[in-house]
Amino acid sequence: MKSKLFLAAALAVAVTAGGAYAKPDANQTTAVADKSRPEADTKRDADRKPAEMLEFAGVKQGQTVVDLIPGGGYFTRIFSKAVGPKGTVYAVGGPPRPSPDPSKPAPTPAQDTIAADANYSNVKSIHAPLAGGLSIPTKADVVWTAQNYHDVKNVPNIDMLTFDKAIYDSLKPGGVFVVLDHAAAPGATVTNTLHRIDPAVVKKEVEAAGFKYEGESKVLANATDDHTKAVFDPPLRGHTDQFIYKFRKPK
Repeated sequence: MKSKLFLAAALAVAVTAGGAYAKPDANQTTAVADKSRPEADTKRDADRKPAEMLEFAGVKQGQTVVDLIPGGGYFTRIFSKAVGPKGTVYAVGGPPRPSPDPSKPAPTPAQDTIAADANYSNVKSIHAPLAGGLSIPTKADVVWTAQNYHDVKNVPNIDMLTFDKAIYDSLKPGGVFVVLDHAAAPGATVTNTLHRIDPAVVKKEVEAAGFKYEGESKVLANATDDHTKAVFDPPLRGHTDQFIYKFRKPK
Protein backbone atom coordinates (compact mmCIF):
# COMPACT_ATOMS: atom_id res chain seq x y z
CA MET A 1 0.00 0.00 0.00
CA LYS A 2 2.82 2.42 0.90
CA SER A 3 4.51 1.85 -2.45
CA LYS A 4 1.26 2.54 -4.30
CA LEU A 5 0.75 5.78 -2.36
CA PHE A 6 4.32 6.84 -3.08
CA LEU A 7 3.86 6.17 -6.81
CA ALA A 8 0.62 8.11 -6.88
CA ALA A 9 2.29 11.06 -5.15
CA ALA A 10 5.22 11.00 -7.55
CA LEU A 11 2.92 11.01 -10.56
CA ALA A 12 0.91 13.87 -9.11
CA VAL A 13 4.04 15.97 -8.70
CA ALA A 14 5.04 15.26 -12.29
CA VAL A 15 1.76 16.36 -13.88
CA THR A 16 1.98 19.54 -15.95
CA ALA A 17 -0.66 22.03 -16.94
CA GLY A 18 -0.33 20.76 -20.49
CA GLY A 19 -1.00 17.11 -19.68
CA ALA A 20 0.41 14.08 -17.92
CA TYR A 21 4.12 13.62 -17.39
CA ALA A 22 5.86 11.46 -19.98
CA LYS A 23 9.00 9.43 -19.35
CA PRO A 24 12.25 10.62 -20.96
CA ASP A 25 13.04 8.70 -24.13
CA ALA A 26 16.19 6.62 -24.68
CA ASN A 27 18.06 9.47 -26.36
CA GLN A 28 17.36 11.85 -23.47
CA THR A 29 18.43 9.25 -20.91
CA THR A 30 21.61 8.52 -22.88
CA ALA A 31 22.48 12.23 -23.02
CA VAL A 32 22.43 12.39 -19.22
CA ALA A 33 24.55 9.21 -18.99
CA ASP A 34 27.33 10.79 -21.10
CA LYS A 35 30.66 9.70 -19.57
CA SER A 36 32.35 12.96 -20.59
CA ARG A 37 30.31 14.97 -18.08
CA PRO A 38 32.31 16.12 -15.03
CA GLU A 39 31.63 14.40 -11.71
CA ALA A 40 30.62 17.73 -10.17
CA ASP A 41 27.71 17.80 -12.62
CA THR A 42 26.61 14.20 -12.32
CA LYS A 43 26.48 14.52 -8.53
CA ARG A 44 23.74 17.12 -9.00
CA ASP A 45 21.55 14.97 -11.25
CA ALA A 46 19.39 13.62 -8.43
CA ASP A 47 18.38 17.16 -7.51
CA ARG A 48 18.21 18.69 -11.00
CA LYS A 49 16.51 15.77 -12.82
CA PRO A 50 18.00 16.55 -16.25
CA ALA A 51 16.34 13.72 -18.20
CA GLU A 52 12.93 14.95 -17.08
CA MET A 53 13.93 18.49 -18.06
CA LEU A 54 14.88 17.31 -21.57
CA GLU A 55 11.53 15.55 -21.91
CA PHE A 56 9.56 18.58 -20.75
CA ALA A 57 11.44 20.93 -23.08
CA GLY A 58 11.07 18.45 -25.94
CA VAL A 59 14.78 18.43 -26.85
CA LYS A 60 15.41 16.00 -29.72
CA GLN A 61 18.12 14.88 -32.12
CA GLY A 62 18.94 17.39 -34.85
CA GLN A 63 17.49 20.43 -33.10
CA THR A 64 19.01 23.85 -32.50
CA VAL A 65 18.96 24.65 -28.79
CA VAL A 66 20.02 27.84 -27.00
CA ASP A 67 21.32 27.47 -23.46
CA LEU A 68 20.81 31.06 -22.34
CA ILE A 69 23.16 32.15 -19.54
CA PRO A 70 24.70 28.67 -19.21
CA GLY A 71 26.80 29.30 -16.09
CA GLY A 72 29.04 26.29 -15.55
CA GLY A 73 27.52 24.49 -18.53
CA TYR A 74 25.58 21.83 -16.63
CA PHE A 75 22.83 21.76 -19.25
CA THR A 76 25.06 22.75 -22.18
CA ARG A 77 26.82 19.39 -22.19
CA ILE A 78 23.56 17.48 -21.84
CA PHE A 79 21.92 19.42 -24.68
CA SER A 80 24.96 18.72 -26.86
CA LYS A 81 24.47 14.97 -26.58
CA ALA A 82 20.67 15.20 -26.79
CA VAL A 83 20.67 17.05 -30.14
CA GLY A 84 23.50 14.88 -31.52
CA PRO A 85 25.95 15.58 -34.34
CA LYS A 86 23.27 16.99 -36.64
CA GLY A 87 22.09 19.44 -34.00
CA THR A 88 23.61 22.63 -32.62
CA VAL A 89 23.77 24.14 -29.15
CA TYR A 90 24.40 27.85 -28.72
CA ALA A 91 25.73 28.65 -25.26
CA VAL A 92 24.86 32.32 -24.91
CA GLY A 93 26.19 34.34 -21.99
CA GLY A 94 27.14 37.89 -21.14
CA PRO A 95 30.61 39.34 -21.76
CA PRO A 96 33.41 37.41 -19.98
CA ARG A 97 34.14 38.70 -16.50
CA PRO A 98 37.45 40.47 -15.89
CA SER A 99 40.06 38.83 -13.70
CA PRO A 100 39.65 39.57 -9.97
CA ASP A 101 43.46 39.80 -9.87
CA PRO A 102 44.82 42.25 -12.51
CA SER A 103 48.17 40.43 -12.44
CA LYS A 104 46.55 37.19 -13.63
CA PRO A 105 44.50 36.37 -16.75
CA ALA A 106 40.76 36.06 -16.37
CA PRO A 107 39.48 32.48 -16.06
CA THR A 108 38.10 31.03 -19.28
CA PRO A 109 34.28 30.99 -19.20
CA ALA A 110 32.87 27.47 -18.95
CA GLN A 111 30.89 27.90 -22.16
CA ASP A 112 34.14 28.60 -24.06
CA THR A 113 35.84 25.58 -22.53
CA ILE A 114 32.95 23.32 -23.50
CA ALA A 115 32.83 24.69 -27.05
CA ALA A 116 36.55 23.90 -27.42
CA ASP A 117 36.09 20.32 -26.17
CA ALA A 118 36.00 17.73 -28.97
CA ASN A 119 33.38 15.79 -26.99
CA TYR A 120 30.99 18.72 -27.52
CA SER A 121 31.90 19.84 -31.02
CA ASN A 122 28.33 20.95 -31.80
CA VAL A 123 28.44 23.64 -29.08
CA LYS A 124 28.99 27.24 -30.19
CA SER A 125 29.81 29.91 -27.61
CA ILE A 126 28.39 33.43 -27.93
CA HIS A 127 29.11 36.35 -25.59
CA ALA A 128 26.92 39.43 -25.82
CA PRO A 129 25.43 42.03 -23.45
CA LEU A 130 22.11 40.70 -22.18
CA ALA A 131 20.50 44.12 -22.47
CA GLY A 132 21.01 43.83 -26.21
CA GLY A 133 18.71 40.81 -26.42
CA LEU A 134 19.41 37.42 -27.96
CA SER A 135 21.01 37.10 -31.38
CA ILE A 136 22.05 33.76 -32.92
CA PRO A 137 23.01 32.86 -36.51
CA THR A 138 19.90 30.75 -37.13
CA LYS A 139 16.45 30.17 -35.69
CA ALA A 140 16.21 27.85 -32.70
CA ASP A 141 13.83 25.06 -31.77
CA VAL A 142 14.30 25.60 -28.03
CA VAL A 143 15.56 28.47 -25.90
CA TRP A 144 16.25 27.36 -22.35
CA THR A 145 17.28 29.33 -19.28
CA ALA A 146 17.76 27.75 -15.86
CA GLN A 147 17.80 29.70 -12.59
CA ASN A 148 18.70 32.91 -14.42
CA TYR A 149 15.57 34.79 -15.49
CA HIS A 150 15.60 36.53 -12.11
CA ASP A 151 19.21 37.60 -12.73
CA VAL A 152 18.27 39.22 -16.04
CA LYS A 153 15.86 41.41 -14.07
CA ASN A 154 18.88 42.80 -12.20
CA VAL A 155 20.77 43.91 -15.32
CA PRO A 156 21.01 47.74 -15.30
CA ASN A 157 18.63 49.40 -17.77
CA ILE A 158 17.22 46.07 -18.93
CA ASP A 159 13.89 46.18 -20.72
CA MET A 160 12.27 42.79 -20.15
CA LEU A 161 9.78 43.18 -23.00
CA THR A 162 12.64 43.82 -25.43
CA PHE A 163 14.58 40.90 -23.95
CA ASP A 164 11.67 38.47 -24.22
CA LYS A 165 10.77 39.66 -27.73
CA ALA A 166 14.36 39.00 -28.83
CA ILE A 167 13.95 35.41 -27.60
CA TYR A 168 10.63 35.20 -29.45
CA ASP A 169 12.29 36.41 -32.66
CA SER A 170 15.16 33.92 -32.29
CA LEU A 171 12.78 30.94 -32.33
CA LYS A 172 11.28 29.08 -35.25
CA PRO A 173 7.47 29.19 -35.47
CA GLY A 174 6.32 26.55 -33.00
CA GLY A 175 9.57 26.79 -31.02
CA VAL A 176 9.56 26.81 -27.24
CA PHE A 177 11.02 29.00 -24.50
CA VAL A 178 11.53 27.21 -21.18
CA VAL A 179 12.11 29.14 -17.96
CA LEU A 180 13.27 27.27 -14.85
CA ASP A 181 13.78 29.42 -11.76
CA HIS A 182 13.57 29.66 -7.99
CA ALA A 183 10.05 30.55 -6.86
CA ALA A 184 9.38 33.64 -4.76
CA ALA A 185 6.28 34.36 -2.72
CA PRO A 186 3.45 35.94 -4.72
CA GLY A 187 4.13 39.65 -5.23
CA ALA A 188 7.62 39.52 -3.70
CA THR A 189 10.37 41.62 -5.36
CA VAL A 190 13.47 39.74 -4.30
CA THR A 191 15.36 39.07 -7.53
CA ASN A 192 18.52 40.76 -6.25
CA THR A 193 18.30 39.72 -2.58
CA LEU A 194 16.88 36.20 -2.28
CA HIS A 195 17.55 35.48 -5.97
CA ARG A 196 13.99 34.33 -6.55
CA ILE A 197 11.13 35.48 -8.74
CA ASP A 198 7.36 35.31 -8.56
CA PRO A 199 6.30 32.78 -11.24
CA ALA A 200 3.31 34.99 -12.11
CA VAL A 201 5.71 37.79 -13.09
CA VAL A 202 7.55 35.50 -15.50
CA LYS A 203 4.29 34.33 -17.06
CA LYS A 204 2.98 37.86 -17.51
CA GLU A 205 6.21 39.20 -19.02
CA VAL A 206 6.82 36.32 -21.42
CA GLU A 207 3.22 36.26 -22.63
CA ALA A 208 3.45 40.03 -23.27
CA ALA A 209 6.17 39.26 -25.84
CA GLY A 210 3.74 37.11 -27.86
CA PHE A 211 4.36 33.66 -26.39
CA LYS A 212 1.55 31.26 -25.51
CA TYR A 213 1.84 29.57 -22.12
CA GLU A 214 1.82 25.82 -22.67
CA GLY A 215 2.36 24.19 -19.31
CA GLU A 216 4.29 23.72 -16.11
CA SER A 217 6.38 20.89 -14.72
CA LYS A 218 6.37 20.42 -10.96
CA VAL A 219 9.22 17.91 -10.96
CA LEU A 220 11.41 20.37 -9.00
CA ALA A 221 8.68 21.70 -6.71
CA ASN A 222 9.43 21.64 -2.98
CA ALA A 223 6.53 22.41 -0.65
CA THR A 224 8.86 22.63 2.38
CA ASP A 225 10.54 25.75 0.96
CA ASP A 226 8.67 28.75 2.42
CA HIS A 227 10.28 31.21 -0.06
CA THR A 228 11.74 33.41 2.71
CA LYS A 229 15.40 32.37 2.47
CA ALA A 230 18.04 33.14 -0.13
CA VAL A 231 18.67 30.31 -2.57
CA PHE A 232 22.28 30.12 -1.35
CA ASP A 233 21.23 29.41 2.24
CA PRO A 234 23.30 26.27 3.09
CA PRO A 235 20.49 23.93 4.24
CA LEU A 236 18.30 24.99 1.30
CA ARG A 237 20.82 25.27 -1.52
CA GLY A 238 20.02 22.84 -4.33
CA HIS A 239 16.58 22.10 -2.88
CA THR A 240 14.60 25.29 -3.47
CA ASP A 241 11.03 25.29 -4.72
CA GLN A 242 11.53 25.66 -8.47
CA PHE A 243 9.01 26.21 -11.25
CA ILE A 244 9.50 25.22 -14.90
CA TYR A 245 7.29 27.02 -17.42
CA LYS A 246 7.03 26.22 -21.12
CA PHE A 247 5.99 28.89 -23.60
CA ARG A 248 5.49 28.38 -27.33
CA LYS A 249 5.86 30.74 -30.27
CA PRO A 250 2.67 30.31 -32.33
CA LYS A 251 3.06 28.79 -35.79
